[in-house]
Amino acid sequence: MASPSDANSSAGNTPENPETGSAAETAEVPERRGQVRLRRAAVMAVPATLAAAALGILTAQGALGVQFSISGMPFTVTAKSLDGTGFEQFGDLDNMIPNSPNAGDTGGQVLVMTSAIKSATLDSLCQSVDLGGINLLIKAGSGSTKVTASDLTTDSTELSGDASFGNIEIGNDASTLTKAGVQGKKGVFSQQSDTVHIDNLRQTNYATTAGVFKLPGLKLSFSDSGC
Repeated sequence: MASPSDANSSAGNTPENPETGSAAETAEVPERRGQVRLRRAAVMAVPATLAAAALGILTAQGALGVQFSISGMPFTVTAKSLDGTGFEQFGDLDNMIPNSPNAGDTGGQVLVMTSAIKSATLDSLCQSVDLGGINLLIKAGSGSTKVTASDLTTDSTELSGDASFGNIEIGNDASTLTKAGVQGKKGVFSQQSDTVHIDNLRQTNYATTAGVFKLPGLKLSFSDSGC
């Protein structure tokens, strides 16, 4: 360790670094930002019903906005059941960061179904993400106290289960939705209902947000298999 006297001595002997010869030339390289324009996108808005019927097609001009840049790694969510009040569903487009290693041939964009629920309760929640040979596993709410969430939104590419809806409206313009307090883009097909119940819920998601997310009995682990 250097003593204070050594530090003072070094401070007084700072060498100069004079430049000789011609001045260095700087070349300015303009930043290039790739932009992917969505001219016309079709999303099948499919509720998880026993009939598994296609309810409509999203047709939108221009890109649809998202709340944050996704990683581009999908994750699985399952639950024995979901009960919600204030349900909405519409098509959207999620974006990765520029030059994301997960972009593949997608241009860094993923076409998704956004499901929004004002208040939700989930029995035996399981969430897993494949990290390449090993899965990060999260489980909660398998006891008497269930998982609860407020202002819950999920961006999914797949959703299945046995569902029932209370006072459902199908074919709304996404910009006019009122049940969950979330609106989509003008001209986008959507649906909403006062209540939703889904048994044997299974989703492939790219993003989830919530105002409050309570996970009683939370357990995080690594596993050879996912949910």
